[in-house]
Parts: sequence; C-alpha cells; structure tokens
Amino acid sequence: MDRLRQIVTSPRTERFILVLIILNAITLGLETSSWVMDRIGPVLLVLDRIVLAVFVIEVVARIAVHRLAFFRDPWSLFDFTVVAIALMPAAGPFSVLRALRILRVLRMITIVPSLKRVVGALISALPGMGSIVLLIGLIFYVASVMATKLFGADFPQWFGSIPASAYSLFQIMTLESWSMGIVRPVMEVQPYAWMFFVPFILSTTFTMLNLFIGIVVNAMQAEHEEEAKAERHRLEEDLRQASEERQQVHAEEMADLAALRAEISDLRQAMTDLTASLSRRPG
Repeated sequence: MDRLRQIVTSPRTERFILVLIILNAITLGLETSSWVMDRIGPVLLVLDRIVLAVFVIEVVARIAVHRLAFFRDPWSLFDFTVVAIALMPAAGPFSVLRALRILRVLRMITIVPSLKRVVGALISALPGMGSIVLLIGLIFYVASVMATKLFGADFPQWFGSIPASAYSLFQIMTLESWSMGIVRPVMEVQPYAWMFFVPFILSTTFTMLNLFIGIVVNAMQAEHEEEAKAERHRLEEDLRQASEERQQVHAEEMADLAALRAEISDLRQAMTDLTASLSRRPG
C-alpha cells in the first residue's frame, strides 16, 4: 500500500495524467471531424478507450490509498464524477452522454495548481455574488415591466411580454447590436426612448457587471493572501524547527564539552595524585 501511495502521489504520475488529458482532448476534438474519422476513426476510438481505462485505474488506486478521505475531498469527487459519466452507456436514450466525454478535459483543473486556485476563488466568490444576482434580478424585472408597458404595443417582437422584454434587455446589457438592432428602431417611433435605455445600460453593464468582476478579483486576492499566509506559516514553522534543532545540537555539544572538561579534570586530578604518591616514596 505504501508503494501504491508513492505512485499515486508522485509528481511523475500527475504529469503523466496531465499528458493523457491533453491527448484525450485532442482526440475528442478530432472525433468531431468526419474527414478524420473516415481515415483514423478506429485508432481514435482505441486511444479514447485506453485513456479512459487509465483514468479508471488512477481513480480506483486513489480510492484504495485514501479510502473514505477520497470522498471528502471535493476535487477528488469531481474527478470521480467526470470518469463515472464517461463510463455510462452512450447508446439509445443516453447518446447525449457522448458529448459529455469532453468533460474529462476539466480534470486538468484538479492537476494544475494555478487553475485550482482560480476555480477555488470563483467558488468562494459565489456567496458574495448572490446579493448582486438578486439586485440585478430586481432591476431586470422592473425594467422588463416598464419596457413592456412603454414599447410593447409598437414592438411586440421585442417587448410584447415580460419574458420577451427581459431577453431584449439582456441583449442590450451585453451591448450586442443594442443600438442599431433595437434602440434606434425604437427611437424612430419614440424619440425619447433613450431616456429609458441609457440609464438601464449604465446601471447594469457598467455597474452591476463591474461589481461581479470586483467580487471575483477580491476573492482571488483573498485566496492568494491565504496561500501566502500559509506559506509564511510553513516557513516560520521550518525556521522554528531548525532553531530548535540548532539549540538541541548546541545543548548536546555543550554537554559533551562539559563531560570532556570533567574527564580532563579527573585526569589532571589523577595525574596530581600519582605525582604526589610517587614523590612520597623513599628514594
């Protein structure tokens, strides 16, 4: 088991799995080309099965090494889920699962530390995003009701109902053909429509979305600071242990030196006693 643990946790194993993930991503992409499949399709399918078999063996080995701790680690559960989806039958009603095989590429997140930090920061930012999502949802609802009442009669294809208005406003928020595609045609009928659309863009595109970015950046900075703090703590712990070891070695050396001095003193005393004993003997 110790040998298996060394293999599973070895950096070489992680690099090997990373290479397989990249290779699998390439093969899955090539499978979408009918020209490639007509020529080397069977080879790609065999490579896909080999890579999947290696992934299964690696996950089983990690479960054998870590046991229940494997299922308490979110990243390990993510790997397990991705591999389990790939093992499900992809025929008949489950044929849609064939498209989910590309999810195996996401295993790269669990292997590359920088990607893991970014995803961890995004996950930690989710609670802070909740209030912003609620606020932007309220803004969208209010704006959708207003747009339906203001422009629904003249432009029912864009603002004929609340869902249609919400979708049109989402397009406007993303700034995708918002001016020439929607706003200018509306302004040809209602010239003052800009008084509605411009504040909406300012309050959503340039305010709410920037708040999302700010929360994500703040979460990534906090993640970086936590890692830096943990690294400093490890360095301080190493320095403390090194200092304690030096002090222990110094104490041992001082004890050895004291013992050596005591032995020298005893030898001197013995020499003195021997000299005195010899001097008292008659000629």
